[in-house]
Amino acid sequence: MSKKINFKIVTPEKTVFESEVDQITLPVTDGEVTIMPDHRSYIASLKAGEVMFKVDGKETLLVVSSGFVEFNNNTLVVLADTAEAAGEIDVARAEEARKRAEALKNEKITMNEMEYARVAAAIEKEAARVRVARKHHSRGGIKID
Repeated sequence: MSKKINFKIVTPEKTVFESEVDQITLPVTDGEVTIMPDHRSYIASLKAGEVMFKVDGKETLLVVSSGFVEFNNNTLVVLADTAEAAGEIDVARAEEARKRAEALKNEKITMNEMEYARVAAAIEKEAARVRVARKHHSRGGIKID
């Protein structure tokens, strides 16, 4: 029997997903990382984007915003500000949210660093939601609880 990774993704509101998986690819601040069984211990900052994990050759997509990733002894814990299954994302609503965030950025003449960071994070998050939802819908996606 091949080794698995105990994978758990948690937001401030709930545990979004918890199961054994074969591998996970995550967006981190330095790019993207794929974790497989027996990977070395690893800690990183999570950025908004797509999380893809495989179980028995079947891919599942999630979208996350910022947070942290910790892998040790074949256990991966992702602490994310937000996380949702690709199949749960309404593409039209996500696109509207992205456009509202862009409009807010464009209408503000002066913005302090905190306001700019907040708006930039919202744009990044909504763009990731749109990208992942479109990819999921084009594949005929999988729904998770």
